[in-house]
Amino acid sequence: MELHDRVVIVTGASSGIGAACARLAAREGAHLVLAARRTERLEALAAELGGALPVTTDMRDPDQVRGLVDAAVAAFGRVDVLVNNAGQGLHVPVEEVRLDDLQAVVELDLYGPLLAMQAVVPLMRAQGSGSIVNVSSGTTLRVIPGIGPYSAVKSALNQLSATARAEWAADGIVVSLVHPGITATEFHQSLRAGGMRGGSHIVSQTPEVVAEAILEAVRTGAAEVVVPPKEA
Repeated sequence: MELHDRVVIVTGASSGIGAACARLAAREGAHLVLAARRTERLEALAAELGGALPVTTDMRDPDQVRGLVDAAVAAFGRVDVLVNNAGQGLHVPVEEVRLDDLQAVVELDLYGPLLAMQAVVPLMRAQGSGSIVNVSSGTTLRVIPGIGPYSAVKSALNQLSATARAEWAADGIVVSLVHPGITATEFHQSLRAGGMRGGSHIVSQTPEVVAEAILEAVRTGAAEVVVPPKEA
């Protein structure tokens, strides 16, 4: 699917990968619906892009997620692309994980994408086409001590996405996964618990590179896109 004149919902759009994705999609002529909890940042990005619709949304709240999709349809008449990018990290050893922290991350990183997919699928089915990109994590592709709780939640998203891709293929709906590595965003400053591991030698990828991978998934319909690590 090409992005020109398509209606694209981007969650977690107030910063980082989400904001970069919105900017790139806008340059390609997409109609943007921006979702996040930080209203001021959303409105600033919408003003920057011109014509984008900011919708303050807590992706853990089913009513707000449905309201987001309703707002997109009211403004643009359809939804062609959903980018499930909103998420939070939980970087602690398995022995130390607290259930309330794990629950909070499950609600945002797994329940949120599920709610959003369920909200857009009837629209996409009626249209006969649609693209859903779920932003997972490169941590699901290998074992990294210290971040097992986070990678376990994202691994659940991987399986949910693969199954949804198979279930909705006959409806013309393509579900893709993107696996970013460490990215230079606010992510590691807003972890639910724990901290960045690996020291100052870690090299971060830019959010623009990850955003391009997301749009490439939309264009190609690839099942998975792995963002290669940035070379030091």
